[in-house]
Amino acid sequence: MKSFLFIFFFSSSLIVFSQSRTDSIQLIRNTVKLYDLDFTEAEADSMLGNLNFNLQLYKGMHKTLPANDIPFPFAFNPVPIGMNFPRTPQTVSMPIRMDMQLPKNMNELAFYSIPELAGLIKTKKISSVELTKFFIARLKKWGDTLECVITLTEDTAMAQAMRADEEIKNGKYRGLLHGIPYGLKDLFAVKGYKTTWGSTPYKDQVIEDDSYVYKKLREAGAVLCAKLSMGALAYNNKWFGGETKNPWNLKQGSSGSSAGSAAATAAGLLPFAIGTETLGSIVSPSTRCGTTGLRPTFGSISRSGAMVLCWSLDKVGPICRSAEDAAIVFNYIKGTDGKDAGAVDKPFNYNGKTDFNKLRIAYADNLFKRLKPDAQEWKVLELYRSLGADIKAVDFPDSSIYPVNLVSIILNAESAAAFDELTRTNRDDLIERQDKDFWPNSFRTARLTPAVEYINANRYRYNLCKAFNEFMKNYDVVIVPTFAGRQLSITNLTGNPVVCMPMGFNQSGSPISITLVGNLYDEATILATAKAFQDKTDFNKKHPEKFNPQTP
Repeated sequence: MKSFLFIFFFSSSLIVFSQSRTDSIQLIRNTVKLYDLDFTEAEADSMLGNLNFNLQLYKGMHKTLPANDIPFPFAFNPVPIGMNFPRTPQTVSMPIRMDMQLPKNMNELAFYSIPELAGLIKTKKISSVELTKFFIARLKKWGDTLECVITLTEDTAMAQAMRADEEIKNGKYRGLLHGIPYGLKDLFAVKGYKTTWGSTPYKDQVIEDDSYVYKKLREAGAVLCAKLSMGALAYNNKWFGGETKNPWNLKQGSSGSSAGSAAATAAGLLPFAIGTETLGSIVSPSTRCGTTGLRPTFGSISRSGAMVLCWSLDKVGPICRSAEDAAIVFNYIKGTDGKDAGAVDKPFNYNGKTDFNKLRIAYADNLFKRLKPDAQEWKVLELYRSLGADIKAVDFPDSSIYPVNLVSIILNAESAAAFDELTRTNRDDLIERQDKDFWPNSFRTARLTPAVEYINANRYRYNLCKAFNEFMKNYDVVIVPTFAGRQLSITNLTGNPVVCMPMGFNQSGSPISITLVGNLYDEATILATAKAFQDKTDFNKKHPEKFNPQTP
């Protein structure tokens, strides 16, 4: 019998086999069982010519390999059809602490809030240059200890600080971030500096472009002091230079993948930093390090100039020490430059005030019931009730609306496409981890995800968005235990915003968090609700002992 060379194809993954037609037909029939399909002998026989034809198409595409920054021209929209947002933009007022004085112990500046630092700068009690030198010194002192700095951007920082001082001297005050130092997760491009994505294959990469977020912060007058560590290709806290540490426990990683952003902020090496989340990369390190992380609505901040992991899941957000600081930073970086197909510009009507007589607030009773009676999550509810909140017990729609782990199908398929070049050139062998649970194996495995299943997973995702927003329309804020149930996967898929903030400490002295879930594009309400909690507690004002201003 004549022998054929055929390629069996599923979602851009090619399996080569050369054998008799009969054997090829049987191989197809056996292989499709991996995809919950059953083809007859005749059906498999009919496929052979099409598979060979497709092979030629793939070979044509593979003559050039797609770079990570080539856009995916289909944008995820978290808003179900027919859902409207009739919100009129209002003037956002962010108070500056004009009454601030320099502390006797200058080390205390490490943990001043943005309004406090802004007050000192605007009243010229301290210059941006002086403040920048202060934080640069802390980055140099503690950066290696925490393994949280990939690139110190000292030259740029000093130039931006001098410019800020000159502008303020001449009466051109840009707002609360003018002259304030900060750090960027090292997946955001900045001209003239390496953008390493935390992984060996890219550790010397220089992208001659400025990311949208960097541009917005530069326009606000903020001062970039460092590009901070991230888990390799946005996974966990291990990168080509080591493992980013938790400032509360240096034997422990800071979690990922916005590892350096959370660690540097928690340790007072910077007033705030920018992170990203695809599936927990703001929430998880914020929990571990005791910071306040805002994961905004999907598309609220343009991702242009940032590494792509997953076009329909990646989100940009601030990691700060308070909800008020997060609101300030978000107000400056929200919006779009038209270069990110998934980004939109929505109003952010934040005033920092919460009327608990009007606020529709609930807690996930079915998830809370899994906690011990003395769990600190219950005390969060007690505090809000003491503030006048009428908190309703509700069943959080968990497995009832999310019975299948759709996020794995979507994330793995998109990330494998984003890093197609890495896999095809075998440069994935350079990635720090090569175990079956890390990116190289995930990227390879995803080649066997059928395009049909990926598309249908997104269609089921639409139903998930519709069901979850139907639930959320009855509430302004829903309080959930941060990692309970399937909340993290659900809200990342639906694109709903969350605030993750510290609510206490566990028996080993490490921070623990609570999460507030909000409606699409309503970051203002959950931030104001978080601020009300932080105004009455001091958990977000606690600092890891080794980095405490009073520690020699």
